[in-house]
Amino acid sequence: MARADRPALSAEEDAPGGPPDADAARRAVEAVWRIESARIVGALARYTGDFALAEDVAQEALAEALVSWARDGAPDSPAGWLLATARRRAIDGFRRKAALDERYALLAGALAEGQADAGAAAPRDTADDLPWDPDRVDDDVLALMFVACHPVLSPEARVALTLRAVGGLSSEEIARAFLVPVPTVQARITRAKKTIAAAGVPFELPPADERRARLGGVLSVLYVVFTEGSTATSGDLLLRPGIAYEAIRLTRMLAALLPDEPEVHGLLALLELTAARFPARTGPDGEAVLLEDQDRRLWDRSAIRRGLAELRRATSLGRGLGPYGLQAAIAACHASAASVAETDWERIVLLYEALGRVAPSPVVELNRAVAVAMAQGPGQALPLVDDLVARGRLSGSHLLPSVRGELLTRMGRTDEARAELELAARLCGNARERAVLLRKAAALGDGGPRR
Repeated sequence: MARADRPALSAEEDAPGGPPDADAARRAVEAVWRIESARIVGALARYTGDFALAEDVAQEALAEALVSWARDGAPDSPAGWLLATARRRAIDGFRRKAALDERYALLAGALAEGQADAGAAAPRDTADDLPWDPDRVDDDVLALMFVACHPVLSPEARVALTLRAVGGLSSEEIARAFLVPVPTVQARITRAKKTIAAAGVPFELPPADERRARLGGVLSVLYVVFTEGSTATSGDLLLRPGIAYEAIRLTRMLAALLPDEPEVHGLLALLELTAARFPARTGPDGEAVLLEDQDRRLWDRSAIRRGLAELRRATSLGRGLGPYGLQAAIAACHASAASVAETDWERIVLLYEALGRVAPSPVVELNRAVAVAMAQGPGQALPLVDDLVARGRLSGSHLLPSVRGELLTRMGRTDEARAELELAARLCGNARERAVLLRKAAALGDGGPRR
């Protein structure tokens, strides 16, 4: 993790002491915020005891930096400048609300010590002003993750608040990533902060006996964010790498903060191994490239090495692999194979059976059926898929008819296969995936897909 007082700025003119410039100031603010946002908001939340206030004053400090840094140039300690400005805004807010309030007196005494007059145009920003406590800063970031992913919030609110408060993404970036209107994202974040305040959620790490139970919620948010980035649920792009890599960055941060939790390393392994295939998953025009057609020479070998190392770390902790670790082990089978034909499908079947025991779901059952088809033939897999159909599992999802169509194609039942693939195309929200399904359906008959 980057040192708080040494953010990596993106261009020479963004460096401390560079010439004042509005674009340079914006780039400097964005660079520092993306690197240090979790530390800044976490420290502010600990100092004020109010998560919503911490996030609000941090945003105010960003707005002030855009003006001040364009006029005066980036300060020597940009993160310190932002934090000191936000603290001053918090103190001013408490003063306006209750000048003699005991809470303000305690806060101001603790936070304003050694600072210049609170009404000064800008705070000093020497290295000594940085209040990072080496014994607390990691706890601050970890507490921030647990608060943003608190069970009182809806899944959508957890995702939005995590990307905003921990990831440092703007509402506009989150809205672009998930293809929702900006006001929707802003409303989710506002409601989330109000819900946290109303529920009296303290800014602190959960007790040790609750932490592991709550960790699953944090991991699920990171998994959802990455999944949307690796295969978008709708729109014209198959991949949204920016959002996927943000999930990897946050998971790396979590792994550094919780080095003894195997599932954290398991999730990081899964994300690294999956992202390793990104360069080969789309063609020159953005079209989807199926696994059997991918040029494996394009796979990111560095990401594969990192993923395998994280999987070994998860295994070495001696508590067994959980759902994410098992999925990472499956991804490792693909990453280690020279081709689809040389993949250890029997091992993948066994891993999906284990995954179905620890985290049963219809998607796991469907993926196991795919692995059975590759290991033993489509005739062995079709009853598994038909059982899902009979039980009404995955109703409304394009995944089930897509897999069924593939199996029927391999069995030579082309009319049935074409109907299944056309159904899958109608249900699919992603234009790139839909194009692949329609192309397969068209290849099964001279007349092309029926409408």
